[in-house]
Formats: sequence, C-alpha cells, structure tokens
Amino acid sequence: MDLKEGIPLHKQISDWLKQEINSGSLEVNEKLPSENDLSEKFDVSRVTVRRALQTLENDQLIYRCQGLGSFVSDQRTHQSFSFLNDFTEELAGSGLEPSSKLISFGHENIKDRKDILSYLDIRKKEIAVKIERVRLGSGDPIAYDVTWMPVFYGQLMEGFDLEKNTLFSILENEYDIPIEKGCYRIESTIARNDLAEYLQIEENTPLLQINRITYTIGDKPVYFQKRYYRNDKMVFEIMANRPENRNKEGEPQSISQFTAHVNKS
Repeated sequence: MDLKEGIPLHKQISDWLKQEINSGSLEVNEKLPSENDLSEKFDVSRVTVRRALQTLENDQLIYRCQGLGSFVSDQRTHQSFSFLNDFTEELAGSGLEPSSKLISFGHENIKDRKDILSYLDIRKKEIAVKIERVRLGSGDPIAYDVTWMPVFYGQLMEGFDLEKNTLFSILENEYDIPIEKGCYRIESTIARNDLAEYLQIEENTPLLQINRITYTIGDKPVYFQKRYYRNDKMVFEIMANRPENRNKEGEPQSISQFTAHVNKS
C-alpha cells in the first residue's frame, strides 16, 4: 500500500487494517502485525501506528492485550474487569445506546435468603429493595439483572427513571455516595424460561452470570446483583499478573486478591 498525500497517515493505516479485517484477510482473534512491523511497512513512526490502532480499538474492531499485541475483535462488546463500571460505562465506545426496561421495583421479604442477608450485611433485617431490569443496547437485549439493596439505599431510588439512569449515577451524582469497589463472582448458567423471554433467546441457551457486591465508603454494601449476559453480545477480558511473592515451589504466599470457587454439588 502506498500512502497518499493530503490524508493523515494514521487514517490511511487504520483504513488499510480495517479493509484487511472486513475482507477476512485478518480473522477474528488473529494477531495484527506488531507496531514495529507496521512502522517499517509504512515507513512511519510508532506514534502514528499507535494512533491508527487506537482508532480501531475505539471502533471495537480490535482489542489489545498488554505485552502481547493487538488482535481482531468479534462483534461482541468487550469489557475489562480492570475498572468497576455501570452498564452505561460498559457500553461506552461500543456504538450502542444503553437503556433499560424496568421489570419490577419494590420490597421483598428475604428472611429466608441467608446469602443476600449476608452479602448486604443486614442479617438483623428481613426486607430489601429488589429491582429487576432488562439491559438494552440500541434497543436489543444484552443482559437481565436482579438487584437487592438495603432499604436505606433502595429508597433513594424512588422517583428516578431507572430505565434511563444507572444506580451508580443516582447514588454518586444525586446523593454524593461514592461507589468505591466491587467483588465479582463469574459463573456459567443457562436461560430458564423467563430469562429466555426477557433476553429474546432460546430456552437453555448458555449465559454468563456475574454476581456482584458493590461497596461504598467503610466497606458498606450498597447492593448485591445477579446479572445474566447474552454471551453473543458481551465478552469480558481480564489482565492478570504473576504474584511477586511466590515461594521456591512457585506457589503464591497470598491468594487474597482472587479466589476461584468450585461448586461440588
């Protein structure tokens, strides 16, 4: 490819790579040429190449893994676990317009739900606020979630349009309640009848289930949530580093940051 005058170099490179992807010359999950290779191929600086790759990443055509390079993306929205995001932030840069369909909002007696009582640290109480929503991207269902909140936080949601506003935005922007961290648990499941209907998929279709506890200042739980993602619409990426404090056998001295649970039932 010969570069032309009058057109920014980074745009010509990103357009060429886009054509290679769209034509199938570069396939899904195939690694792109390195920054050095592209720099030499087009006789441009690595800064120019990085700008071209950033354009493709913003367009969701590629994804980048630190230290490994850039890869051709599929058509699913890619989301990293590096940051705690709400649904609107998850879809940022995907080209999809986030919205929600509210299924229910009200109080639920959870006296027999020891898991939720424990997650929300409200073991002496019996009532929580329960919110059910279908999460949409440009009108198409991407996920379904059910959220339980302590009544103190849940009552703050009353009067707000939960089809347009996220819980994060209401708490942080309207009440100055910062969301500081979250704990995730990732599982696989299948779509039972109601989930299949909400997500417009076949019953028993595999789903990605993410359970999340979200905390504010002082490690106070704000909500416990179960969200079910269509795995043809969303994919999550995790970058992990080897622990520095391994013993001689290679075992980490501490595994406090990440624990995998095996369900033996």
